Amino acid sequence: MIFARKVWRLLVAIKDGLALLALLLFFGALYVVLTLRPNAGAVHEGALLLKLDGAVVEEPEQSDLATRLLARGVPTNQYAARDLVRAIETGAADDRIKAVVLDLSRFTGGGQVHMEAIGAALDKVRAAKKPVFTFAQAYTDDGVLLAAHSTEAWVDPLGGAVVTGPGGNALYYAKLLEKLKVTAHIYRVGTYKDYVEPYFRNDMSPAAKEARTAIYAALWDNYRADIAKARPSANIDMATRDPVAWLKASGGDPALAAKAAGLVDRIGDKAAFGARVAAVAGKDDVDTRPGSFAHSTLRAWLAANGAKTPGKAIAVITIAGEIVDGKAGPGSAGGDRIAALLDKAAEDKPAGLVIRVDSPGGSVNASEVIRRAIARVKAQGIPVAVSMGNVAASGGYWVSTPATRIFAEPATITGSIGIFAVIPSFERALQGVGVTGDGVRTTPLSGQPDVFSGFTPEIEAMLQSTIESGYRRFVGLVAAARGKTPEDIDRIAQGRVWDGGTARQIGLVDQFGGLDEALAWTAAQAKLGAGEWHADYLGGDKRPYASLIERLAGDDGDNAPGGADDFAMVAARVQQDRLGQAFTQAERLVAGGGGVQAYCLECAAPTTTGHSPASPPLLSRVAAYLAGWLPA
Repeated sequence: MIFARKVWRLLVAIKDGLALLALLLFFGALYVVLTLRPNAGAVHEGALLLKLDGAVVEEPEQSDLATRLLARGVPTNQYAARDLVRAIETGAADDRIKAVVLDLSRFTGGGQVHMEAIGAALDKVRAAKKPVFTFAQAYTDDGVLLAAHSTEAWVDPLGGAVVTGPGGNALYYAKLLEKLKVTAHIYRVGTYKDYVEPYFRNDMSPAAKEARTAIYAALWDNYRADIAKARPSANIDMATRDPVAWLKASGGDPALAAKAAGLVDRIGDKAAFGARVAAVAGKDDVDTRPGSFAHSTLRAWLAANGAKTPGKAIAVITIAGEIVDGKAGPGSAGGDRIAALLDKAAEDKPAGLVIRVDSPGGSVNASEVIRRAIARVKAQGIPVAVSMGNVAASGGYWVSTPATRIFAEPATITGSIGIFAVIPSFERALQGVGVTGDGVRTTPLSGQPDVFSGFTPEIEAMLQSTIESGYRRFVGLVAAARGKTPEDIDRIAQGRVWDGGTARQIGLVDQFGGLDEALAWTAAQAKLGAGEWHADYLGGDKRPYASLIERLAGDDGDNAPGGADDFAMVAARVQQDRLGQAFTQAERLVAGGGGVQAYCLECAAPTTTGHSPASPPLLSRVAAYLAGWLPA
């Protein structure tokens, strides 16, 4: 019996050992698979296919395995604008690429600055005597802008094109809050700082309408000018001034209407489009399905055409998305993460530093952490430039102040130098159900801020004073950076946003240009000529399993479902924007708005929260509640 037990234990040990070995082999193999990257062997002579089933952004977020696996349907992707530009420009100069193809069937858009940069790259393809083909089930504003730069724009017979232009309605909650007897305590500085207006108004203020009218007009003018230059035959007025008459003139057929306005050139399905591309780029020797053609995917092409690294490095650090405390990102700008990148760059002593900003703001504390880190780099004598993308407002402008030179595009949104906070209290609602508060205070600040029993006049005054102090600091930083007086800056601040052209006129921006111009200026400051430097992009490294996740999500695949019709796409985008804004505004109010905030509502879809860098010890309890400032 004892012998049998020993044999049994030996067999169990062998079984456990084999199971452990199998698990180790499995996870080892899984790691190898997950870390696979495309290789140059996947590049074929033919077309460069850019299947944009998602959004174009400054810096893609990290792929989240759980989100991808639990997503309903095929998740959309994010594409770095600079990767698309590099792919298109290298394709223009490579004899293996016969045409560039944009499949926009599931394209969800991107910022106007990014669209213009991609459009300029497509123009280089056409200048190289290579055709650019675009296809979509339905085009909306951003897709129409890209299609304008194509040689042939195709639309599905059941699709069309809709240009809505910037603007739209926001939601206002003053009546709702009054019915619920919720008190929204508003603290702000800035006539145009309208982020908090939905909590105490039922409509947009005249000042907010003035500012938004100006910024939307500038963006719309830039949009129309870009299309007119790229595609003179396009008639945007026909499609926008009286869209009902425009559609009726084509018998209610959106595809015919799009062609009549010159927004597309040809109407045909995916198979017909593929046959047209195959006539130029060649047939696919492996895939013989209708609509196939010889091509290289974006991922494979980028892998085969890595960025060249001659000479000295000019560090490029991206501040994209909301600026938040901590180590968040890529895709959002965690202050500690960005500061660590800056300090590491300073240790490596690059020839120069370019900060690429595409952010509507965020935590003042995180913004100040980043600003100080940039200042430390600059103090070493390293030339520093800022390149503004679609938006560099509030905290996005705060972090830009140390730069010696600020570059922006005409369609860049910047400024919004202002501070605000919104904190809810529920004393009236609780009183309505028989709940009251009472107690003993040793000072006027005891137990404050009290969201259940109400705020004392002293805490109200101190919070407003703190906001005003933060605004003065913001204005002072800008004034020192721009060589102006605080009074000069105050006149153009007040929480107002500006387009890049106007910002240049009033001195918030030095020069028009994109990232390339900022890099060239920085190289010149470092006394480096052509071929003596390269851009070193820091902080965008992906997790090892991201590549497989993205491929499983259909990044370059041919099995993703087709796009929705034009009206469904417009409705989906409006729903996403409006519902996202509504939920975020409600979340900010319920959560106390993330503290003292200076955030730019006009600049981007609402995102997340932040912390105060200069809270007096007397307000430590307030600081604990507020958790932070957000530059607007």
